[in-house]
Amino acid sequence: MTRPIRVLILVACITGTGAALPAQAPARFDLEEATIADLQQRMQSGRDTARSLVEKYLARIEQIDRNGPSLHSVLETNPDALTIADALDAERRSHGPRGPLHGIPILIKDNIATADRMMTTAGSLALAGSKPPKDAFIVRRLREAGAIILGKTNLSEWANFRSTHSTSGWSGRGGLTKNPYALDRNPSGSSSGSGAAAAANLCAAAVGTETDGSIVSPSNNNSLVGIKPTLGLVSRSGIVPIAHSQDTAGPMARTVTDAMVLLAALIGSDPDDAATTRGGGIGVGPAGAGGSGPTRWSAPTLDRDALRGARIGVVRNRLFGYSAAADAIAEAAIADMKARGAVIVDPANIPTLGKFDESEFDVLVYEFKADVNKYLAWLGAASPVHSLKDVIAFNDAHKDQELPYFGQEIMLQAEKKGPLTEAKYRTELASNHRMSRALGIDAVMTKYSLDALVAPTGGPAWLSDLVNGDGGTATAPGPSTVTSVAGYPHITVPAGYARALPVGISFFGRARSEPTLIRLAYAYEQATKHRKPPTFAATADVRQP
Repeated sequence: MTRPIRVLILVACITGTGAALPAQAPARFDLEEATIADLQQRMQSGRDTARSLVEKYLARIEQIDRNGPSLHSVLETNPDALTIADALDAERRSHGPRGPLHGIPILIKDNIATADRMMTTAGSLALAGSKPPKDAFIVRRLREAGAIILGKTNLSEWANFRSTHSTSGWSGRGGLTKNPYALDRNPSGSSSGSGAAAAANLCAAAVGTETDGSIVSPSNNNSLVGIKPTLGLVSRSGIVPIAHSQDTAGPMARTVTDAMVLLAALIGSDPDDAATTRGGGIGVGPAGAGGSGPTRWSAPTLDRDALRGARIGVVRNRLFGYSAAADAIAEAAIADMKARGAVIVDPANIPTLGKFDESEFDVLVYEFKADVNKYLAWLGAASPVHSLKDVIAFNDAHKDQELPYFGQEIMLQAEKKGPLTEAKYRTELASNHRMSRALGIDAVMTKYSLDALVAPTGGPAWLSDLVNGDGGTATAPGPSTVTSVAGYPHITVPAGYARALPVGISFFGRARSEPTLIRLAYAYEQATKHRKPPTFAATADVRQP
């Protein structure tokens, strides 16, 4: 979850002098902006090995994350990473690479369970020392693909589902993550560390999770490609939950191609997550439909000319108008798509937007209690806390560490909720699905025969504020709510910069339309190539447009 649902507050973000403070740029990094294909080529040629890649990224983490700009994006590194790399190098020599991720260092969010010497805490000290009984399914998929789990990233604690006045990117365990484009700006959440780390070249790519905006918003703020998949395309088992009706993991990378490669590794049918194996989830069956049967995936063929002839609808109601900078960048992106041959349908408004925001939050609060209790039961005796009630009590008992800046109002609301058999919950969930799907995204796409919808992902990053909590565009409406409630796919791509702060453009559409969205996102990315590496400036450069 990116933010609790509350009133939009606009914050002016300029310095008194009108100029950015000096950048804290580190020395040039040998692997800066290297793609997964680049890293594979380096290993194939002998220029690097999996071990040397791990060594270089670990040194980068020490230089940038622990020292220098001190991003605080990585909670811990994997003490076994070098040993794993050595084994993968030996395997490459004897049998060749397993695939595109063989020997590639990946960071994952600290709500994704690993049954190794790293912790899985969702950023909370309440879970420090807990030992998951096994790897999360997606971790197993990554290991099978030959990826090296380099470490765990910081996050908004409990995926930002603790307080109505939280500051994104802060956790009791890891402190506040900084945005590498301007260190006083927020990286957004809850996948804050994954976003900042991938942007700052601390890994080849990263994995985040989203309930509403937690992949796409930090990708927006950190000039990344983020893919929030269709619900059920990627397993959630072994991931600290918010709500099973919206939770999903997904890739965060510097290019569309890398995001697609990482997504392909994550996908698979998991008997411990029914949404991936039968028709109860949106993520099963043929593209564009619910259907039944196990999760299937066919990676699209990427084509620089994929925008030509594509029918793309512009969703203007509620998704424009909250940020002049985001609007201007989105208008330029739409013009670029049109110039590449896309048929632009403007407007293609979703009539139900804004009609399920409050009920979405209520559904999440209901599911949070049930799902967290289920996860803690899965941990069993290895966990110091065994229920949401225990977590609340732990926070109260450790206020100086867990509650120094904001409280746990959402957790208290959730603890008061009844079971998921209550009529109110069931009615709200069914209504939300109807309004976001049949009467929402599906309706407008059918009406105009669209291949995809577009809108600005979000505005530029807001100032981090541990006194007042998130403000600015953190609370602005965006396409993440309708896609998350529907369980439909959503991809953001870097689209430009405002005051040197990144802004993304979103492509979204029907269930299981990832191949189409990825092709369109790739064509746009290749036509524009907006992504630039961060400068680690102390603050935003207001001299820039």
